[in-house]
Amino acid sequence: MIVEALGAAVLGLVLAAVALRRLPGRLPHQALVYATGGVGGLFGAFVAHSSLGPGHRPLSLLAATAVTAALLSLLPRPESFPERPRERVTA
Repeated sequence: MIVEALGAAVLGLVLAAVALRRLPGRLPHQALVYATGGVGGLFGAFVAHSSLGPGHRPLSLLAATAVTAALLSLLPRPESFPERPRERVTA
Protein backbone atom coordinates (compact mmCIF):
# COMPACT_ATOMS: atom_id res chain seq x y z
CA MET A 1 0.00 0.00 0.00
CA ILE A 2 2.87 2.38 0.77
CA VAL A 3 4.49 1.77 -2.63
CA GLU A 4 1.15 2.29 -4.33
CA ALA A 5 0.57 5.58 -2.51
CA LEU A 6 4.07 6.86 -3.26
CA GLY A 7 3.73 5.85 -6.90
CA ALA A 8 0.40 7.63 -7.20
CA ALA A 9 1.76 10.79 -5.56
CA VAL A 10 4.83 10.83 -7.80
CA LEU A 11 2.64 10.22 -10.84
CA GLY A 12 0.44 13.15 -9.83
CA LEU A 13 3.47 15.40 -9.40
CA VAL A 14 4.82 14.38 -12.80
CA LEU A 15 1.48 15.16 -14.44
CA ALA A 16 1.45 18.53 -12.66
CA ALA A 17 4.93 19.29 -13.98
CA VAL A 18 3.83 18.38 -17.51
CA ALA A 19 0.79 20.64 -17.17
CA LEU A 20 2.96 23.52 -15.99
CA ARG A 21 5.29 23.04 -18.92
CA ARG A 22 2.52 22.84 -21.53
CA LEU A 23 0.32 25.67 -20.19
CA PRO A 24 2.77 28.08 -18.57
CA GLY A 25 0.69 31.26 -18.58
CA ARG A 26 -2.75 29.84 -17.98
CA LEU A 27 -2.27 27.99 -14.70
CA PRO A 28 -2.35 29.51 -11.22
CA HIS A 29 0.62 29.46 -8.85
CA GLN A 30 2.97 26.47 -9.18
CA ALA A 31 2.44 25.37 -5.59
CA LEU A 32 -1.30 25.00 -6.18
CA VAL A 33 -0.72 22.97 -9.35
CA TYR A 34 1.75 20.63 -7.65
CA ALA A 35 -0.52 20.22 -4.63
CA THR A 36 -3.48 19.44 -6.87
CA GLY A 37 -1.41 16.87 -8.77
CA GLY A 38 -0.19 15.11 -5.65
CA VAL A 39 -3.55 15.09 -3.90
CA GLY A 40 -5.32 14.01 -7.09
CA GLY A 41 -2.98 11.07 -7.46
CA LEU A 42 -3.44 9.99 -3.86
CA PHE A 43 -7.20 10.39 -3.99
CA GLY A 44 -7.50 8.44 -7.25
CA ALA A 45 -5.39 5.60 -5.89
CA PHE A 46 -7.40 5.59 -2.65
CA VAL A 47 -10.72 5.35 -4.48
CA ALA A 48 -9.45 2.60 -6.78
CA HIS A 49 -7.88 0.67 -3.91
CA SER A 50 -11.08 0.96 -1.87
CA SER A 51 -13.30 -0.23 -4.69
CA LEU A 52 -11.04 -2.91 -6.24
CA GLY A 53 -9.24 -4.16 -3.16
CA PRO A 54 -5.57 -5.00 -2.81
CA GLY A 55 -3.58 -6.56 -5.63
CA HIS A 56 -4.68 -4.24 -8.44
CA ARG A 57 -1.74 -1.84 -8.47
CA PRO A 58 -1.77 -1.06 -12.23
CA LEU A 59 -5.48 -0.23 -12.16
CA SER A 60 -5.00 1.91 -9.08
CA LEU A 61 -2.27 3.89 -10.81
CA LEU A 62 -4.47 4.23 -13.89
CA ALA A 63 -7.27 5.62 -11.72
CA ALA A 64 -4.78 7.96 -10.04
CA THR A 65 -3.75 9.23 -13.47
CA ALA A 66 -7.36 9.78 -14.50
CA VAL A 67 -8.32 11.64 -11.33
CA THR A 68 -5.18 13.78 -11.47
CA ALA A 69 -5.83 14.69 -15.10
CA ALA A 70 -9.44 15.55 -14.30
CA LEU A 71 -8.47 17.79 -11.38
CA LEU A 72 -5.68 19.50 -13.29
CA SER A 73 -8.04 20.20 -16.18
CA LEU A 74 -10.11 22.37 -13.84
CA LEU A 75 -7.23 24.74 -13.08
CA PRO A 76 -6.45 26.59 -16.34
CA ARG A 77 -7.82 30.08 -16.67
CA PRO A 78 -9.44 30.98 -19.98
CA GLU A 79 -7.28 32.69 -22.54
CA SER A 80 -7.60 36.43 -22.51
CA PHE A 81 -10.02 37.58 -25.14
CA PRO A 82 -9.43 40.82 -26.99
CA GLU A 83 -11.62 43.66 -25.88
CA ARG A 84 -14.64 44.22 -28.06
CA PRO A 85 -15.50 47.80 -28.81
CA ARG A 86 -18.39 48.83 -26.67
CA GLU A 87 -21.52 50.00 -28.38
CA ARG A 88 -22.63 53.52 -27.69
CA VAL A 89 -26.00 53.84 -26.14
CA THR A 90 -27.86 56.78 -27.55
CA ALA A 91 -31.11 57.92 -26.09
